[in-house]
Amino acid sequence: MASSSKIISLRKAEQAWTEEENERFEMALARYEESHPQRWQNVARAVGGGKTVDDVKRHYEHLVSDINLIDTAEEPFYNYPPASGGRRHNGTGGQDQRSKFLKFQ
Repeated sequence: MASSSKIISLRKAEQAWTEEENERFEMALARYEESHPQRWQNVARAVGGGKTVDDVKRHYEHLVSDINLIDTAEEPFYNYPPASGGRRHNGTGGQDQRSKFLKFQ
């Protein structure tokens, strides 16, 4: 049986996404709309890095949760890797930009 520290380490590794993976994830969400029959398989393939369909679905759920928290003026709990090189990845662009990726209903 796995120790609790191993389980915690596996969960942290599972949640670790690089800036590049996040960029590929966002681009894939824009490319493969919600109605696309193979959306999650294509998103996982586009992200690469060994990310599975379950990984990208879970990452999407975190993203939706964070956006909902931001919209309610609360602070998100999920920690994305910091942006580097002066590039901004803070979701600016307003609701219109987010609505490409998320459907709130």
